[in-house]
Amino acid sequence: MFFVAAASSAAQPMIGNSIGSAVANSGLATVAEPDAIEKPAIDFPAEIPVDREKTAMLPQTASGYTRPDAKKRFRRYVNSTIGPFALLGNGIGAGFSTASNEPEEWGKSWEGYGRRFASNVGRNAIRNTITYGLDEALKLDSHFYRSEKRDVGSRVSNALLSVVTARKPNGKRTIGAPRLIGTYTANVVAAETWFPERFSWKDGVRSGTISLGFTAAFNLFREFILK
Repeated sequence: MFFVAAASSAAQPMIGNSIGSAVANSGLATVAEPDAIEKPAIDFPAEIPVDREKTAMLPQTASGYTRPDAKKRFRRYVNSTIGPFALLGNGIGAGFSTASNEPEEWGKSWEGYGRRFASNVGRNAIRNTITYGLDEALKLDSHFYRSEKRDVGSRVSNALLSVVTARKPNGKRTIGAPRLIGTYTANVVAAETWFPERFSWKDGVRSGTISLGFTAAFNLFREFILK
């Protein structure tokens, strides 16, 4: 884990949250939409004309992307924030931090584990709330989607680009401001508020960068291994 090696000793206690955040936002908790429900067939009169020229001119999204409806977008937000996989990820991250006793002021007791777990939940909630809010305001989609291309280069590129980009309604990529702002804000707020006094906003910035690195690594896992 070169991300861990590159971190300063002050930023290391935040690595546990980075691991947990990657799991919490993995998309595993997304509840599938009930697309498989059979709908009654409707017989239209045969004489209704179909303007095939206009039908052919309907806009097509880039790379076959279809923007999820508002209900599904909100469900993703809830599941990635307080869903079972989100809480599991936060718990795993707290376990790593407790085992390494970082920050040492919180100790290696169950009380220390609880504080780290609460810290991870708080940061994840801030991150996801900001990301979701900006996504909705800017009409963007920061969710990770696997590449439709099967060659290795395209899939690696998709996994890495998805960390710093978001989808427009037409499917084209743009700078992923919602995720970037959400990630850095959450880590800076944590460092400046409930972490021990020796931490500062600089540690939050470092932690945010580490978090994005873990997100990139987990995207590669989702792209090549997780089905």
